[in-house]
Amino acid sequence: MSNRRKFIKSGILGGLAVTTGSLSTLACATPAKAGQKPIVISTWNHGMQANVGAWEVLSKGGKSVDAVEQGVRITEADPNNATVGIGGFPDRDGIVTLDACIMDHNENCGSVAFLQDFMHPISVARKVMDDTPHVMLVGEGAKRFALEKGFKEENLLTPNAEKAWKNWLKNQDYKPKINVENHDTIGMLALDADGDLSGACTTSGAAWKMHGRVGDSPIIGAGLYVDNEIGAATATGLGEFVIKICGSHMIVELMRQGYPPQEACKEAVDRIIRKYPNNYKDLQVGFLALSKTGEYGAYGIHKGFNFAVKSNTQDELIDSQSAI
Repeated sequence: MSNRRKFIKSGILGGLAVTTGSLSTLACATPAKAGQKPIVISTWNHGMQANVGAWEVLSKGGKSVDAVEQGVRITEADPNNATVGIGGFPDRDGIVTLDACIMDHNENCGSVAFLQDFMHPISVARKVMDDTPHVMLVGEGAKRFALEKGFKEENLLTPNAEKAWKNWLKNQDYKPKINVENHDTIGMLALDADGDLSGACTTSGAAWKMHGRVGDSPIIGAGLYVDNEIGAATATGLGEFVIKICGSHMIVELMRQGYPPQEACKEAVDRIIRKYPNNYKDLQVGFLALSKTGEYGAYGIHKGFNFAVKSNTQDELIDSQSAI
């Protein structure tokens, strides 16, 4: 019997659970409370502070798209965060390049990739969404657009990041090594008081990457996807493997078929494991999803992936379930 049919038979459909049959094998370790709105969830421990910024918007009846932009800007502006915005570790040439995307409840979306010299790529991506007929701008074109929109150029390579890069140069190991608890990226999903979903994702990408490398974070359908009829999903970890399965879009489509968010995230992780049996043990990928009803779920390849939740009744950091 397929997973979808099992969920329907057990009464788990559209984010609602009914305790019938042998449901214990499908139970979530994370609290997934349907009916919460507004609510914001985000990846990793730095999501706790980012959620505070998003909640400033949501708690006043603001729109989810404004909430996710304001929330992740807090992480982008933190020089002590080595994987997002200013202070992010550079590529192997010592250059900080940033990727970000944003998507609202009307499936409008904007993205920037390989952007240099601007602290807030998420806000540049928002301008791409709001002010152009395009979805994605990259490299020099994205930089020119940001300058035209009044964004301020600044040096993103902090002394700490530069020191780490120079230490890495001593060995120059070009093979990516992803720690299973590498707190990269921030992906954020929000459901506002009107019941509308939006999401944002922003990162400085893999440390010491090849100059010009772009991961999943600015790619709609990979690092982020929002369908206001169903739900939203975002990803973190080694982006190449998220791209290969169109991870976030896959999760939302599984939710459309009846999978709860938790099980949809698990199926995406399981697909990576099945398709890449020689790779998955050496990399981390985590997924986070939020349904139209306010139910959420997460799943990672390895232990160590966590996510932050904030609503009228919750404000906590939760450890995700994992395959390993």
